Amino acid sequence: MSMTTSSVKAQSPRFYRSVPPARAVPSLIDDVRKGLLASPRSLPPKYFYDDKGSRLFDAICDTEEYYPTRTEDALLKRSAKDIIASLQPAHVVELGSGTSRKTRRLLDACEEQGCHATYWPFDVCESMVQGTAEALMDEYTWLRVQGLVGDYHAGFEHFPGFDGCSLFVFLGGTIGNLDHEQAVAFLSELRRSMGDGDALLMGADRVKDSGVLHAAYNDSEGLTAAFNLNVLRVLNREIDADFELDAFEHKAIFNREDSRIEMHLVSKQEQTVSLNALDETIAFGKGESILTEISRKFTPDSLDALLAEAGFRIQRHYEPDDGFFSLVLARPNG
Repeated sequence: MSMTTSSVKAQSPRFYRSVPPARAVPSLIDDVRKGLLASPRSLPPKYFYDDKGSRLFDAICDTEEYYPTRTEDALLKRSAKDIIASLQPAHVVELGSGTSRKTRRLLDACEEQGCHATYWPFDVCESMVQGTAEALMDEYTWLRVQGLVGDYHAGFEHFPGFDGCSLFVFLGGTIGNLDHEQAVAFLSELRRSMGDGDALLMGADRVKDSGVLHAAYNDSEGLTAAFNLNVLRVLNREIDADFELDAFEHKAIFNREDSRIEMHLVSKQEQTVSLNALDETIAFGKGESILTEISRKFTPDSLDALLAEAGFRIQRHYEPDDGFFSLVLARPNG
């Protein structure tokens, strides 16, 4: 009797563990009540990333206009050897690891230098963590992967203990999706979970010409628009809403005063939307919008100030010649 693909997968070893939340994390219904039923309307960006949204974001990263991914990857390629040589980490712990696409630069440097660190990808998607662990251990025969499944917004209280130097990795400019107070709280909590000999490698997007920013979030292929609108499809599926995607349009603008890109879904007409799981309806006026994401842009000074407020000092600052992006290696203040 032949073994089916599903039975093979069922027998695959698990390379991850669950990280229980240290505190309650708002559900989609909680976030809809708090943000979508309020004025002005908003939603957290985490609901972008269902299967379709994740595929769209991967495609966005490959567009000509979207510079952050390729710029950060080039910085990692250039700086990984220096980072690994200076730390010789026993552990590499990545927050929001996804497919660990850019992290391979660090693993390549580990391999070259004989630094056989254990890799700990931490992501909310169980299948992503499992699949990535298996793929990486095929690529790097020496590598030990211990995946972590959970939501890093729920805290680090139940993180496993790490013996030896740990390099915590937070890439993609994701820190920019948090407002200042949220970012300080997040980084401060992370700092409290780290040892004095640990380090943080964080990517942050930089303030630059507004035309470059506008193009990056309004790509010519319309992928970012589709990515933004897909969150309405998520709401339709998860809370039995009846959003008509064609009745909204994507809009991304640079708010210079707050140094951030703001992504909105703008109602093209007066309309009423039912949220059946909440037994609520929303009346939209023409031009009324939902704020779906912020992406803050930093200067070297504002980045230094943010990390200092959270209890870190910058040890090394890596940037390209055009200053489009920053990779900072930071240490906890003693």
